[in-house]
Amino acid sequence: MIVWVMYDIEKDRSRTKAAKICQQAGLYRVQYSVFLGVLEKNEFDTLHLQLEELINEEKDSIYMFPMSKDELQQTVLLGQAFDKDFVTDEVKSLFF
Repeated sequence: MIVWVMYDIEKDRSRTKAAKICQQAGLYRVQYSVFLGVLEKNEFDTLHLQLEELINEEKDSIYMFPMSKDELQQTVLLGQAFDKDFVTDEVKSLFF
């Protein structure tokens, strides 16, 4: 499945760990706190659990959006959007 992960995490250390966890899961950073990639269901579940353990649920937020190829192709990118060179060919081919 295609997954967007977006977060707003107060503590620098936790925010840095969240970025590392997303990158280790194979997601690509498209903005400072936004990641995109392709994950299997079990990888998505593992990522969910790892990020959940990391945050303060009263102050932080994480959004994980799974989407289909059709939904991704309907996504509108305005302005600079993100650097397409950092996204895998697998995801890039779904956009373009």
